[in-house]
Amino acid sequence: MSDQGGTITLDRQGPVAILRFGNPDAGYMDPGTESALPGMLDAVEDDPAIRAVVLTGAQDDVFIRHYDVKVLEKRSRKMAERGLTFDTERPVPEPALHQCMRRIETSAKPYIAAINGTAMGGGFELALACDMRFAQAGDYPIGLPEIRIGLLPGAGGTQRLTALIGQARALEFMLLGRTFDPGRAAELGMVNACVDGPVLDHALRIAEELAALSPRALAQIKRLIRRATPDPDALADERTLFCDLMVSPEALELMGRMNSNDSDIRTP
Repeated sequence: MSDQGGTITLDRQGPVAILRFGNPDAGYMDPGTESALPGMLDAVEDDPAIRAVVLTGAQDDVFIRHYDVKVLEKRSRKMAERGLTFDTERPVPEPALHQCMRRIETSAKPYIAAINGTAMGGGFELALACDMRFAQAGDYPIGLPEIRIGLLPGAGGTQRLTALIGQARALEFMLLGRTFDPGRAAELGMVNACVDGPVLDHALRIAEELAALSPRALAQIKRLIRRATPDPDALADERTLFCDLMVSPEALELMGRMNSNDSDIRTP
């Protein structure tokens, strides 16, 4: 299923659904990803035979690189040209991508992120919404480097990563835009484990084990543990302040510099 460049495919392996994220343009998340994901989640959630879900990247060495900064820059410039301003007293409405992350978080079914390669920004934020994260051993970055282009993690990252690893480390990593290889990410608790060999195989074994357990018990455990999920008001503040930064001259300059040089988000 594709639209505007983003592609997601849905496969079945017994009671386990596999959602593969792929984009021919370097594995970025983009409007096509956003428009395709709600329908894919509908298919997964409406099928009682699906007992667990695995998210992974369709391309070698890429889970989801991050949100396409060229798209962000265009959106930012349009908003700035219109003179839009943003304030937490007037929260930005929850967009479809954020709704999907909340659906994953609150679903009765367990979701596993099989991180097979680069996962930064929105890609890692999607993984953070899952119940478990496993990363394949390799030389690639995981983290939230948005500060490097004058932005903040705007799809739940400031809240979910903090809940996962604690305030002190979350502050250090997001204020400095740190990213880590899979082994270090596992040591820090950003992912459950760094695994040798194909991470999808490992994730499928865990998913099949989950699928064999009581769905009702799994759902109740998720429900109770997820009571500690991010405050909706905090998420609203996050996406509002993300938009505030999008229209700032500094972010526009940094995004433009990154896109004109076709450089890495970590060193624009």
